[in-house]
Amino acid sequence: MSIRVCLAGATGWAGSALAQGIAKTNDLRLVAAVSRSHAGQQVGVVLNQPELDCPIFATAEEALSQPCDVFVEYTKPAVALDNVLKALASGAHVVIGTSGLDDPAYATINEAALKAQRGVLAVGNFALTVVLLQKFATIAARYIPHSEIIDYASDKKIDAPSGTARELAYRLGQVRDSAQTVPTEAIVGEQATRGARMAEQQVHSVRLPGYVISIEAIFGMPDQKLILRHEAGNGAEPYVDGALLAIRNVHTFVGLKRGLEHVLDLD
Repeated sequence: MSIRVCLAGATGWAGSALAQGIAKTNDLRLVAAVSRSHAGQQVGVVLNQPELDCPIFATAEEALSQPCDVFVEYTKPAVALDNVLKALASGAHVVIGTSGLDDPAYATINEAALKAQRGVLAVGNFALTVVLLQKFATIAARYIPHSEIIDYASDKKIDAPSGTARELAYRLGQVRDSAQTVPTEAIVGEQATRGARMAEQQVHSVRLPGYVISIEAIFGMPDQKLILRHEAGNGAEPYVDGALLAIRNVHTFVGLKRGLEHVLDLD
């Protein structure tokens, strides 16, 4: 049987690429979509993809009137939490691609997922290179105490840091607190120039035209440093395969898991 998917953000940059990716599969079926600007239309008409004959609704609550197995959240941080909670209450598993959710929001989601006995897979970035960067960075953090994260994105990106940077900070924080030779409170001058302290990691966000999405994890030791860097191009295609993998495997656990590696064999 096909996995029935409801996709919130189906006509956005990443969501539209995922919708077209679903259309090319044999085991997934898009049954409903959410897009406030295209409500009342068919996904296939908007995306010029005739195979996608499902309706578009203005809200997640309306879209969830169509029974689905997996709800994919690809909208905006302001509505993502409410969408996810409604999806869990409806009995769906959830894949979160929206960036900008904070740790308290994830705690709320985990509690709801456990109560509903459903799986939620939150992935700040579905690209394989990001998954590998996160894996390599957590290994490096075991051996190198000093590290900082630099998050780059377009000047139009409204959330800072990115979901990818938040997730990386969270993961490194699970390993250890990044060391500070001079604590932020001891800085002479503008303390804000040293970035934000998140999950006991030092995080900086750059927002400029010319960037799409990039992230660096920098580790420093005396007379040497390690720089792990991911750079994305202009297309959303690199995120499709990871999202499809998440949709197919989110049912294999209960509760919240953060990161695509939970459904990959990276050990």
